[in-house]
Amino acid sequence: MDPTVKKAIFERVASEPFARTLDIRLVELEEGFSAVEMVFDPKKMNNIYGRAHGGAVFALIDEAFQTVGQWDGTIGVALNVNVTYVSSPAPGTRLRAEAREVSRTKKTAGYQIMVTDSEKALVATCQALLYRTGKPIPFL
Repeated sequence: MDPTVKKAIFERVASEPFARTLDIRLVELEEGFSAVEMVFDPKKMNNIYGRAHGGAVFALIDEAFQTVGQWDGTIGVALNVNVTYVSSPAPGTRLRAEAREVSRTKKTAGYQIMVTDSEKALVATCQALLYRTGKPIPFL
C-alpha cells in the first residue's frame, strides 16, 4: 500500500467530525484490510431499550468500510451494506470492526466486515459492496 495514501487516510479519520464524536479510531490499514475501534459508551450509544443502538454499531462498520474502500487511493462509494446484529456489547467494552476485501473488479469491490467486543465475542457481521469511481481521493 502506498504510504502517502495510508498516512492521508489515517489523518483524515483522526480529524473527521463524525468519527471524533463517537471516538472511532483507525488502528490498522493495509491493502484490502482495515480495522477501527471505539469504546461502547452506553450514555451516548444506547437505544430506548437500554441496549447498544444499531446505529452506533453501524457507524463503526461504516468507518471500517470507508477506510478499506479507499486503500488504493481512489474514491469508493457504498452500493449496498447488509448488517446482521448478533449480540449487544457490554457497557465500556472496546468494539473492533475488521474489514477485509473479498472481491475486486474494475468497478466494484466486496467486503466482509466483522465487529467483535474486547472478549472477541461476535457483535455484528456485514457484507458490503463498493462502487469504485477511479477518481483519486481529494485529500492526497
